[in-house]
Amino acid sequence: MRMTDLIEKKRDGRELSSAEINWFVTAYTAGQIPDYQVAAWLMAVYFRGMTRRETVDLTMAIASSGEQLDLHDVAPFVVDKHSSGGVGDKTTLAVQPLVAACGVPVGKMSGRGLGSSGGTLDKMESINGWRCEMSLARFKQQLAEIGLVLAGQTAELAPADGKLYALRDVTGTVASMPLIAASIMSKKLAAGADAIVLDVKAGSGAFMKTVTEAQTLARIMVDIGRDAGRQTVALISDMNQPLGHAVGNALEVREAIETLRGGGPSGFWAHCLDVAGQMVLLAGKASTLAEAQALVTAVRDSGAAWQKFRQMVQAQGGDLRQVDDPVLLPQAALVEPLLAPQSGYLAAMDTEALGWTAVHLGAGRLQKGEAIDHAVGFVLPVKVGDYVEAGQPLGVIHANDAARLVETRASLLAALSWSQQPVAPLPHLYEIVT
Repeated sequence: MRMTDLIEKKRDGRELSSAEINWFVTAYTAGQIPDYQVAAWLMAVYFRGMTRRETVDLTMAIASSGEQLDLHDVAPFVVDKHSSGGVGDKTTLAVQPLVAACGVPVGKMSGRGLGSSGGTLDKMESINGWRCEMSLARFKQQLAEIGLVLAGQTAELAPADGKLYALRDVTGTVASMPLIAASIMSKKLAAGADAIVLDVKAGSGAFMKTVTEAQTLARIMVDIGRDAGRQTVALISDMNQPLGHAVGNALEVREAIETLRGGGPSGFWAHCLDVAGQMVLLAGKASTLAEAQALVTAVRDSGAAWQKFRQMVQAQGGDLRQVDDPVLLPQAALVEPLLAPQSGYLAAMDTEALGWTAVHLGAGRLQKGEAIDHAVGFVLPVKVGDYVEAGQPLGVIHANDAARLVETRASLLAALSWSQQPVAPLPHLYEIVT
């Protein structure tokens, strides 16, 4: 086969065969096709799209390009979750132990922060000594022993995706629905998932800015999962305001701990209940979603989920004193309230701007490999639709640098919009795609 032929076929809107897609992924992974030709192919896909069959073939080929995990010797049925990212999204920290406490083993590979979105591993590394790097043998051993493991993603998992994404990032072809779906789903399939719950965010702080865009992506991924023989469900959830109250690594860990202990923001708990309930339902531990959510609530109320979180932290070298007493987590030197500049109803939040504000404060990375400050961030309990009086505290800023604190205050206030008329609160969930 010749790469030129594949470029021309896709350029002209014709469908690639399964054999052509498999050849392309195999050859590119092996370094046999130059980037300039793949860039041309990616642009053709960007404009012409891919059929459902092509998208599934591409996903399966990427999943097969490297190591594929089989966890069935320690977990007969594997359920995984994926979030498309967002501001204040610490869902994995709470959902994993909730589901594991329901008797569903959860072995998950997560990533670092990307852009304005925080990373699950970065949050967990707020805990002294906690490690995400481990061998596959250790991954499976911990999954067998406590039914819960949270690790960094191995470079050998779907290596074709890493190469393709790096090229998409510099060729203006990231925003292609088939390519996004294939990237996400290939890693989930390679990680050995039998069932997948997708949390697809929509809104100002998400990659998909509208519910319609999120629905389209969710439908493509659910179809891929079904055609690949995996049970798959997608939740379309809101990201027009931060999830929960806390934004920043140690602050988010503390909020997740509060939630597992029976407290935490009500909106965040409602979202965790939706995601965890779907995972328990797909695993066959309940016959209805209501029954699954009742099980999830029960393991939180009994403390079983909290104990699962402690077991995972201890197994991965973390300091249990910090999770038992979150005051011992990293704390910023400067803690100041954010005051309302006027009276009125909070009409909207530029959530992406809020995420970048946290990054510039030091909670994320502006360059790859940059060190992050686990202590800094902000807590914003105010939500769209709330009425506040001028001078009333909107939240609290946690900083380690006086100049950055001043910049953060200005950036946070600039990201908020106000109205003198009542504003309807936002839903946390728009739709479930099955």
